[in-house]
Amino acid sequence: MPFPDGTADFRSDTVTRPTPEMRRAMAEAMVGDDVYRDDPTVNALEEEAASIVGQEAAVLTPTGTMGNQLGIMLQTRRGEDVLCDAGTHLRNVEAGAGAALSGVAFRTMDVDAGRITPADIDRSMQLAGSLYPRIGLMVWENTHNMSGGRVIPAEVMAEGNRAARRHGLSIHLDGARVFNAAVASGLPPARFAEGVDTVQFCFSKGLGAPVGSILCGSADLVAEARYLRKRLGGAMRQAGIIAAPARIALRDWSRLSADHELASRMARGLADRHPGAVDPEITETNMVRVEVGRLRGGWAPVRARLKESGVVVRDPLAGTVRLVTHRDVDDADVERLLAAFTPE
Repeated sequence: MPFPDGTADFRSDTVTRPTPEMRRAMAEAMVGDDVYRDDPTVNALEEEAASIVGQEAAVLTPTGTMGNQLGIMLQTRRGEDVLCDAGTHLRNVEAGAGAALSGVAFRTMDVDAGRITPADIDRSMQLAGSLYPRIGLMVWENTHNMSGGRVIPAEVMAEGNRAARRHGLSIHLDGARVFNAAVASGLPPARFAEGVDTVQFCFSKGLGAPVGSILCGSADLVAEARYLRKRLGGAMRQAGIIAAPARIALRDWSRLSADHELASRMARGLADRHPGAVDPEITETNMVRVEVGRLRGGWAPVRARLKESGVVVRDPLAGTVRLVTHRDVDDADVERLLAAFTPE
């Protein structure tokens, strides 16, 4: 449905608004001082979040970036490299936090849609700790944002995890949208967290809560993360007002299938109008990638029609527009978008 000003916003699933149920939960939440572990709503959320991804414990963070950076801080030493694919969010879109906060660099691998193989890991580790810096941590991102919300299959992760362990690496999963991966694969979220040391996921993307992410792992790692969270300024007080809508979002994660269906429909409609600009076969979750150089008539007239019709999208990045479905867009909004993309 359109936003209050009539727009249909396809920029990201971060633009979702809290539901009436979430707003009531915020107003009625039981709270306490979370630094003293006295907030019952936060405590319940952390227990539920850890359980759903098969981990021992969890700590609430304001953002996914903080959760990811805690994962790095916990499992690296200054001067080490973090092994990841070249397109990972944690390396590219977190304002240089790994270098600034943990003193690490990134050893990147050029892989398809974040799908790191044992051969990729073995090759990257050949010089680690001799001519090159040591590598202490490997990172997955699932779903993989920069490839358009692609899913890294659980079996690919399992094979990569075994290879990483042979080299003595710790493993972090940036699972900002891991529930999208679970829905698309028909697997429980815990399958994607098997064999990793820490996993971060967001409540404020497709799950639809207004704010908040969480880091899950062993009890010992989470205890240390709680200490480091304070160092980063992330220790909150009566955070139950944040945790309450997040608990509702976590309960309703299966509704993401509706977003996936909407994205698939959008991808097919765009492919029909602009052959070669969109590949519906790689629209696996709630993101659609449009190659603007392949649009019939070019991007400028499409952009003008989108603006005129009240449809908001992000500007092209590296020749690609990313369109994202979420709980606050519907079939009618997709029709408006498709009409704007229809060549004259």
